This record gives sequence, C-alpha cells and structure tokens, in this order.
Amino acid sequence: MPTSLNESLASQQPPNSDTGRSSPRAINQAYPPAGREPLAAQGPDRKPGITYGFQDKLPKLPIPELAHTCRKYQAVLAPLQNQREQQETAAAVQDFLKNDGPELQARLKKYATGKTSYIEQFWYDSYLNFDNSVVLNLNPFFLLEDDPTPARNNQVTRAASLVVSALCFVRAVRKEELPPDTLRGTPLDMYQYSRLFGTARLPTENGCQIAQDSGSRHIVVLCKGQFYWFDVLDDNSDIITTEKDMALNLQVIVDDAEQTPIQEAAKGALGVLSTENRKIWAGLRDVLTREEDSNNAECLNIVDSALFVLCLDYTEPKTGAELCGNMLCGTSEVVKGVQIGTCTNRWYDKMQIIVCKNGSAGINFEHTGVDGHTVLRMASDVYTDTILRFAKSINGQAPSLWTSTSPDPSKRDPESFGDVSITPHKLEWEMLPELSTALRFAETRLADLIQQNEFEILEFAGYGKNFITSMGFSPDAFVQMAFQAAYYGLYGRVESTYEPAMTKAFLHGRTEAIRTATIESTDFVKTFWADNSPQQKVDALKKATQKHTALTKECAKALGQDRHLYALYCVWQRAVDEEGAEAASSNGYSSPVDGSSPSPSQSPNNNTRTTSNSPSRKVPLQQMPALFSDPGYDRLNTTIISTSNCGNPALRHFGFGPSSADGFGIGYIIKDDSISICISSKHRQTKRFVESLEAYFGEIKRLLRSVKKGEGTGRSRVRETEQEKRGARGRVIKADAQDSEGVLAGKGNDQEEDEEDDGLGGYGFFDAGMLLQALKASQEEKERPSDKAVGNARRAIGKKLRLSEY
Repeated sequence: MPTSLNESLASQQPPNSDTGRSSPRAINQAYPPAGREPLAAQGPDRKPGITYGFQDKLPKLPIPELAHTCRKYQAVLAPLQNQREQQETAAAVQDFLKNDGPELQARLKKYATGKTSYIEQFWYDSYLNFDNSVVLNLNPFFLLEDDPTPARNNQVTRAASLVVSALCFVRAVRKEELPPDTLRGTPLDMYQYSRLFGTARLPTENGCQIAQDSGSRHIVVLCKGQFYWFDVLDDNSDIITTEKDMALNLQVIVDDAEQTPIQEAAKGALGVLSTENRKIWAGLRDVLTREEDSNNAECLNIVDSALFVLCLDYTEPKTGAELCGNMLCGTSEVVKGVQIGTCTNRWYDKMQIIVCKNGSAGINFEHTGVDGHTVLRMASDVYTDTILRFAKSINGQAPSLWTSTSPDPSKRDPESFGDVSITPHKLEWEMLPELSTALRFAETRLADLIQQNEFEILEFAGYGKNFITSMGFSPDAFVQMAFQAAYYGLYGRVESTYEPAMTKAFLHGRTEAIRTATIESTDFVKTFWADNSPQQKVDALKKATQKHTALTKECAKALGQDRHLYALYCVWQRAVDEEGAEAASSNGYSSPVDGSSPSPSQSPNNNTRTTSNSPSRKVPLQQMPALFSDPGYDRLNTTIISTSNCGNPALRHFGFGPSSADGFGIGYIIKDDSISICISSKHRQTKRFVESLEAYFGEIKRLLRSVKKGEGTGRSRVRETEQEKRGARGRVIKADAQDSEGVLAGKGNDQEEDEEDDGLGGYGFFDAGMLLQALKASQEEKERPSDKAVGNARRAIGKKLRLSEY
C-alpha cells in the first residue's frame, strides 16, 4: 500500500481499523466455494420481513397454448412481410403445429414441472453463453439527475452521498425491510433484489457463471484505473462509516491516484480485461489465479466479492450525449499511444456507480440477473434518500425512506464494528508479462468498439405525459408510434421493433417482447406520410396506439410469443443434442420450487447440454422444425429498433447499445412535461433520426390541436360560463401554447385505461407525395419472385470483368 494512504489516514483511524490487512477477509471466507458455483440457489434466505412477503403467493409464469403462440407469431410478422413471405410463414406454422410443435410443447411442460419458471434457465443461458464483450452489447446505463443540493455537485461529496444511500438500500434488502414493488395494488416478484449486490459475472471456458458473496461488506473504488477497497458494513449489515468519513476516504483515494501519472497507471488498468471476449477473459483470469494464494488471486477475489464498484472519473463530459457515452462504455482518448480515457476505469462484470469530476453520476449494471425495473427502484430510492438526508440535516423531523436505520457510526464503540478495515487499501497487481500484453490488446479492441458506436440524445421539452394523456393516448404507445413514424420517414420501411413488457407479476418473472410494428402501426405511418387530412392521421394514430396498448397488456400477462417460442427452440436443441442424459447443474441460477437440484441450462449457441425431462423414446427432431427454419423467425429476431421505456424524475437518461449491426438502441423516459431519449447506433445517421423524432413530436401536436379545435374548445362548462359573463373587465391570461387545448381540456374517458400500460413545424425533408410514389414502387418490387426462386434462371447481365482489370 502506498505510504501516502497510510500517512493521510493514520490520525483518522479508530483503534480497531486494522490498517495492515491486505484483504477484507481470508480468501476462503470472503468468497466461499458455494458462492463461486453457478448460482442455482433456492432463493433469498428466508427471514422475517416484508420484502419477500408475497413471493409464495405469486403465480407461476403460464406456458401459453401452442396454437395461440403460433397465431401471434404470424400476426407480428405480417407487417414485416410481403404476401409471398406471409404464405411461406403460414405453411411453416402449419407444418410445426402438425408435426414437431405438439411434441416440443409436451416436453416443455414436463421440463417446467417443479421449476419456478419455464423460461428462467434458458433466459440466463442466453446471457451467460454470450462470448463477445459485454460492453455496449449487454450492460445498460442510467444517468442520474444532478443532486439538487449544490454543495454535493462535485465528485467526492456526490460520490460519498450516493454510496451512503446505496448502503442504506443494501441494508434494507438484507434485513427484508424494503417494501415490495407493486403495480396498481398487485405485488411484484422481488427475487432480483437478492442478487443485486455482491454479485459478479465470472467467465469460464464453458460460458459465464453468476457468483455472489451474500455477506459482502466492502466496496471497491476505481480511480484512474487503480483499485482501492475498504469495508463499509459490519456483520449485521449496519453502516460503519459516516458520510463525512466516506468523503474523507474517497478524497484520499483521489489524491493517491493522482500521484501516479495517468499514462503509467494505464499500463496496470486491469479493469480493461473485463471488456474482453469472454473466453479470452476466462483464460486471463486463470493466469491471475494460477497460484491459489497469490497476491493477484486475492486482489481479483476482493473485486469479485465487493458489494459494488465505485468509479471516480477524472473527466467532465460537456454534453448530454457525451455523458451517456461515458456511462455506457467510457471515453476513448489516446495520447502518445497510451489510452487515458475513462474506458480504463471500469469493471463491467459488476454493478458500477460512476461519478464524474463535476458530480454527474450514473449506474452501469451487469444485466444477466437483474432487469432495468429492479435497478431503477434502487436508483430512485438512492436519489430520494440523498434528498431526504439533506432535509433531515435542516429539520430533524424530516421523514426517512427506511423502516430502520443504522446506529450512528460516530457514536458507536469502534470495537463493536468487529473485524473490519475502514481504511482504504490499494490493490497492487503483479503485472506479469502475459497480463501486460493482454491488457494492451484488450484496450485496442475496446477502443475500436467505442469508435464503432455513436450516441445522440433528445431532451424534448415541448410536452410529456400530461399533454399526451389529455389527448386520450397512452404515453408509451404514443412515443412508440413516434419511433415508427420517424424511422419510416427516413427509410420508407417498417422494421422489427422490440420493447420489453415486465412480467414481474409472476414468480421470477422477467420480461416479454412487445412487437411494436403491427398492421395498425404500419397503416398509421403510411397515412401520416401520405396526403391525408389531420383527422385521418389522428384516427390512424388512435388505432395504432390502442393496438399497442392491447399488446402491452397481453405481454404483461405472459401471453406474448417470443419467450414461448424461444423456450420451445431450446427444448428442441436439448432433445437433439443429448437425448435422455441425466440432469446437470446449470450455469444460471434458477431456483426450483420443490427444492430439488436445478435443471440444466440450454443455450441456442451451445450443443453440449443435458436433460432429465426428455421422454425415453427418440423423437424425430433431428431436422430443425419448420417454424425455426422459417426466414421470418430470423427476421423477427433481428431487431432493428430496440427500445425500452424505463425511468422517472430521478433519471436524466437511460440507454444501451444497438442490438444489431444496422439497428438503433433507444432508451426513453416519459416525464410529466418532457420526454428524454437516448439513441445509439453504429454510425447510422443517429443525429438525423433524433432530428426526425423532434420534428415528428412538433408535427403530431399540431395535428392533434387542429383536430381538437375542429371538435370544439374542449373547455369545461365553468370556463364557457365565465366567457359569457366576462364582458370588458380586462384581458384573460391564456395558458401557454403548451396546452391551451390539452392540459386545460378535461382528460378523455380513455385516459385511465391508457395510463395502465404506462407503468409497465413538419419534416420538410422531401415531398410526402414523392415518398408515397417511391414506396408504391418498392412494394411492387417486393411482390416479384424472390432471388432464391429465380436464382438458377438468372442470366449474366453486364460486362464480366477480368481480375487483371481490377
């Protein structure tokens, strides 16, 4: 440990701080073998409390009827296909229903017996068998709003405040004092909260594992690529550091990190290795742990077993887009051949709280075990707690977010903390030649990955949820149609679009896929871009949003098609690969209801899985079932517009990388009077797409107000009576243009229903008539025989070049 840390804190330490320890606990205690095994846990430890009080009462995720799923599959593909393609898909579906489908459905039902969820194991494997970098591919981010107290809007004070609030959340989860999530009175599954802290994604040669130290009590701090740690909880999960002492620790870490030139520190920034291909990273971890009790093994273990990682960045991003990029993948800046960007100051296998030098803060999280809704609850509670604690410093009677709080650490006997170390310790890795070389190559690959992606934001302040609902629309459906219209206006096509619907009303529920592109949405975008009246355009929008709302409700009831079809696909692979094999431990962490051993995992990318749920007879499934070999299945699952609505006033932005090479990743937050959107792509005119969205929002408001004006003023009878009696007693002050026909007009009868799914100028680019002609020609081209059908009969056209002519 550097002398500076010892000297800076020597006078600050209580008698029991144990400054000389090199690890939080002995390695075999800090990360017990059970925690390193694939998490096939029985669920959270059962203690008296309210957090998991409804778990035993939650229904299991239903397996939809096969015919229902097939009908929905054809319906979601219809707007993406021409007539010939629809006929081919219909034939594939009929073949599936007649032959392989019923057998696979029976196998799936048998497999699901005794499981918490029929899809859970397959879900985890789809993430854990992903070999490429998790950066931009799996990990999403949240960008928090700035702290409303100006004194906290610098790095150290903001970070200290966020860490203390996060620890309060950890304590509430561990003591089961966190109130359960509910949606309109319906309790939601809380299992994910038990996997939020002390968890790490560990790569192996055969896929990743999720491991957890459920008794973790320390955090790891990254600053300029250098690693530090200190204990923050005692064995009773009580906080042992005041906010003031937390700030002191963090300031000392920042001061120590600055003593090492950043170009020199970059050579040992081992966090970059967590961005590597997972198999390469697994091999490098073997190098780090080659000797079981080595310093590198202990350092790695401390990072893996930490509650979470705090990243203190030395930069101050200037724009919202730069901030979003920093939270998602860090910055890339090469000076004299050395990477000094914040991309070296990360550890992507764990949840990270990231704080910039100016106090801007966000969260980047490993997505396998937790969904955005779960991390959003944590982020919201943490943000709220920072405000309430400030209020309490002004008025001691101010409320608290927590059922109970930790005893004041400053008033406790240091001996009561137990065997802890509240002094920051620096992890000093032994940079073996293999690691130095690997770090160099990992960094260049990461820099390539960052440069291949771009981010743009839209902070639309023209209106938000209040205006949209006043017009009788579901806010989420309204914004989803904006994405459809803007994309169609740019490219003249309807593409596969994805939005997750939360299914946490079921035991261990995750999400179902809402496929936004429908016959109704397609009709709307074509109507919107054609020479039609405002009334026709608004009517088409109403039908499209109503269809989207209906789909959302169906998916929230686990009656979509994507998850069911994927489970059937996994069951088919299992039957083909290893018929009749004995069950083996999975590398996910499903928790069987009956307490029996977990079932094996299955991944579409892995052909060496086993099962104990297959019938003893051999089934004729050696050829891929017709539905899964249907080109429509690939098209549906190649998502071009990947979207997610996740946020509240605690967040400024939310986002993730594109899910396909030519796609867009769109995270959005619908606030009362604004809409925040973060869009990523691999340099596919992202800025132009944002500009198209902004223009659409303005145009659709103009259309809505035009139609509303034609229907009448929309004012209440009280307003009309006042108008009649007003006379000449002065000029009436009118509402802002934001909503003289919107917010002040009474909410429509459909509003309450439209809001239910919420928990879950013109363009001027070209003449719309010209666009319509081009689209008609494009449709005629689609109806021609496919290249596949006429490929053998095609004659050579044009001059064939000789190689020498190149």
